[in-house]
Amino acid sequence: MSEPTVEEARRTAAEGWIWGFALLENYRTMYPQAIDPADPRYVGGFGRFRHYSEPFTPANTDVVTPNNDTPYSWAWLDLRAEPYLITVPAVDRYYVLPLHDLDTSYVGYIGARTTGSGADDYLVAGPGWDGVVPQGIAGVLRADSFLVGILGRTYLAGPDDVPVLQAVQERYVLRPLSEFTGTSAAPHPVEEPVWPIWREEDLGTVEFFTTLDFLLQFFPVLDEERQLRDRLAALGVAGSGEFEPAALRPEIRTAIEQGIADARGRLEEAKKDAVDSTHWFGTRAEHGTNYLTRAVGVGKGLYGLPAAEAWYAGWAQDDQDNRPPDAATHDHVIRFAPGALPPARSFWSATMYRLPERLLVANEIDRYSIGDRTPGLVQDDDGGLTLYVRKDRPAAPKQAANWLPAPDGPFTIAIRVYGPESSDLDGSWTLPALSVDA
Repeated sequence: MSEPTVEEARRTAAEGWIWGFALLENYRTMYPQAIDPADPRYVGGFGRFRHYSEPFTPANTDVVTPNNDTPYSWAWLDLRAEPYLITVPAVDRYYVLPLHDLDTSYVGYIGARTTGSGADDYLVAGPGWDGVVPQGIAGVLRADSFLVGILGRTYLAGPDDVPVLQAVQERYVLRPLSEFTGTSAAPHPVEEPVWPIWREEDLGTVEFFTTLDFLLQFFPVLDEERQLRDRLAALGVAGSGEFEPAALRPEIRTAIEQGIADARGRLEEAKKDAVDSTHWFGTRAEHGTNYLTRAVGVGKGLYGLPAAEAWYAGWAQDDQDNRPPDAATHDHVIRFAPGALPPARSFWSATMYRLPERLLVANEIDRYSIGDRTPGLVQDDDGGLTLYVRKDRPAAPKQAANWLPAPDGPFTIAIRVYGPESSDLDGSWTLPALSVDA
């Protein structure tokens, strides 16, 4: 395979960075959760659930843009040796266990919307597995990568509902196929790899491709990605785990650095124009080769659910074009007109996040979001609803009842609509403005 020209190297690096961004962001989460036992976020390794039953607080930093609507059940699967079985109980509330490939494309969904509320067993198989599916299995989910993540969500009605939620979560069970069938365990196909330590700074350097090269050994080449993977291989990023930036000719290394800068600029521009999540998250078939849209979703809210499951939008700027809005300099209001609350078959919420961390905001009333389940909200005289977004508690009782506490600095607000109506998805319902409160 001939070495690419400088121009080809720059173009391939840019396209490869946008395509590979999802894999590295996924590894950023997988490393502390499944690989590093010294990290407090460690879930116990591969093949087991770690459940979050208590509502999130600002002290929780496992994942950006956390929410308290549906506490999480985290798990990671290594499918190199054999498939896994997921057992779910009968569930009388909204839940979803979405499984994603190494590049965050969804393999499939187990949950109230897709598979119903009954108790069942589901098999998750890795690339190339052609074994016998046990009798009684309700469904088979076939992954395109050997490493698969699960970020389950289960509805929480409030603090008093925690014991009931825990009882549901504890009955989500993961088992290797051999344990389920009572047969001998399959031998592990390879020795354990030397997992690279996650380093944030690698996202913007040539070392990005060192980590990507390591991860590609768990992700066989797909037909629709073969051309790009071949071009990456020409740069030395072939999935061998042996990519060495120091071995690159200086002009090729410079071209790769320029390509990374090109890609990061494209992504930032695309994120500016990304209004809602209608196309951000989905299966491989739904994304196709639109890797930039996938990267926007990853950058906006890693592991977001597809629009059919939950619709996401939010406020990244106010009506005075402050981007991001800043509660240190302005108070804000959000006014929903009468009959114009977010259309939801299940429920909706608006959650405050401080920037740049995109984490929950500590406040004196421990309120991190507002939605249709928030007790004590006061409607406007005409039947509308006004939310008061500011760092200090409003003095007026009516405004204090509808207060969404903001940080003393920049922020963003994410809105989540579970069971979105068609008006959410087709754009006929739109978000009201985040207005500076004169």
